[in-house]
Amino acid sequence: MKVFGRELKKALESVETGRDRRWIYVPYDQLSDSIGPLSEPTPRDLGIVLIESPAKAARRPYHKAKLFLILANQRRFALEQAERGVEVRYLVSEDGEGYAEPLRRAAKELGTLVHMEPAERELRHELEPLVKEGLLEAVPHEAWLTTPEDFTKGTGAEPPWRMDRFYRAVRRRTGILMDGKDFEGGQLSFDGDNRESWPGDPPAPEVPRFRPGDIEDEVAALIESRYSRHPGQLDPASLPTRKSQVDRLWQWALEECMEYFGPFEDAMAREEASLFHTRISPLLHLCRLLPRDVVKDVAELDAPIASREGFVRQVLGWREFVRHVHRATDGFRDLPDGTPRESKPKGDAGWKHWTGEAWENGADAGAAPSALGSARDLPPAYWGERSGLDCLDLSVARVLESGYGHHIERLMVLANLGTLLDLSPRQLTDWFWAAYVDAYDWVVEPNVLGMGTYGAGSVMTTKPYVSGSAYIDRMSDFCGACAFHPKKTCPITHLYWAFLARHAGELEGNQRIAMPLRSLQKRSEEKRAADARVFEHVTEVLGRGDSLTPEGVQDALDS
Repeated sequence: MKVFGRELKKALESVETGRDRRWIYVPYDQLSDSIGPLSEPTPRDLGIVLIESPAKAARRPYHKAKLFLILANQRRFALEQAERGVEVRYLVSEDGEGYAEPLRRAAKELGTLVHMEPAERELRHELEPLVKEGLLEAVPHEAWLTTPEDFTKGTGAEPPWRMDRFYRAVRRRTGILMDGKDFEGGQLSFDGDNRESWPGDPPAPEVPRFRPGDIEDEVAALIESRYSRHPGQLDPASLPTRKSQVDRLWQWALEECMEYFGPFEDAMAREEASLFHTRISPLLHLCRLLPRDVVKDVAELDAPIASREGFVRQVLGWREFVRHVHRATDGFRDLPDGTPRESKPKGDAGWKHWTGEAWENGADAGAAPSALGSARDLPPAYWGERSGLDCLDLSVARVLESGYGHHIERLMVLANLGTLLDLSPRQLTDWFWAAYVDAYDWVVEPNVLGMGTYGAGSVMTTKPYVSGSAYIDRMSDFCGACAFHPKKTCPITHLYWAFLARHAGELEGNQRIAMPLRSLQKRSEEKRAADARVFEHVTEVLGRGDSLTPEGVQDALDS
């Protein structure tokens, strides 16, 4: 930390010390001076405590890009605040410590610290004793756009909870994209219009790159030395760290992405990882961009309503909805009676391949609902071994390279295949948590345990989000260079039918999946037996880390 320490010391030279200040603890994901106690108009009356915890960074094999993004942004934020006149105490936890112990020491010196309630359950849980002891004072997190009351009024107090009901209620309450009492454009959602595949035109915008400075170079060197075993590649120029860079990325998103975001938000392309997606979710989750600002900017933008509404639905609707579900279920620990759970979740998601040892997280390895009883181990394909399925291999390679992938690759490739293979919902969730730069407990657990795998059953989703090869072929160009023909030899469609057959009992009575189940009943016994053989073949081959081949799948069909 020599470079950063020198820069911080220099920035603090003009900050008056020894005066009475209101001391604020700023967690790693609240890096904004426009919300909460830090937004008070007199910075010279404020002091902040920021903490780096090597133990937190090593708790899971987080992607190197994620560690870089958090640490570099936090260090830049410290400098920005010092330049405003805020006194900054930048602490590094001692070996094995998280955040509670350094905060305890700071509070004994500085007095009670105020902080906005953390977004992550994991951090809230760690800090609860300090709040009870009066060393920390918790105030509401002002980055959220909705309240628990909004959630209850929109969806009801008990599950099942549905996002569309919540979204409808908050659109009306906030007035966002409303014409008086009517929804702008005449309907709540344009989701049905936003399902076009991308033919290559209009051209996808080039994602901005950012010049790293000495601070970034120092953080990158730290990541490559201390966390060298962690997965992923690190490209500092792809990650904004200064507030000016963050704002530049957002302007790019508004000017270059938003016009076509709606129609192509579900499209996937081999040569374009993000197409017209804004790539701002990691910065929203760190509060480097604020949801209220991006929603306002998009609502007022001169762009098609389908694109504007599609973006607003993601931020005001889904993002807010999942955080409420996570809080209401205590991170899926509190679910309706009878929800099946895995008895012994490992919590390592196959990370031993990277770290040399399994993740050990004390007694709490995370909630492990498994409504369909799925419990198979994550195959090595999710950590970079080739599966032979181009859609899976390309999606995994992108994530391991950059920590990024947009929501349809996550849902309809990575989670879809995980669900079809009966993978453990907890293991797959842990993989997403480690692999993506924007993954935190409050967002990754609902998206994977809740939606991606149907692990929590109908608590927040109406059905398992599964498909055969036809969807992937329709919405992407992944299939063109794959060894498998999407209509003739691809095993994914057989996996789909085998999934429905295995879980027909659990899914019986679910009206959202009644039509596929009726189609299953019309499928011949011979085809259903072949589907089951393909499932066994695929799970066996991928389980040992080998690649699938058309010949091997055909042998399974013929046997």
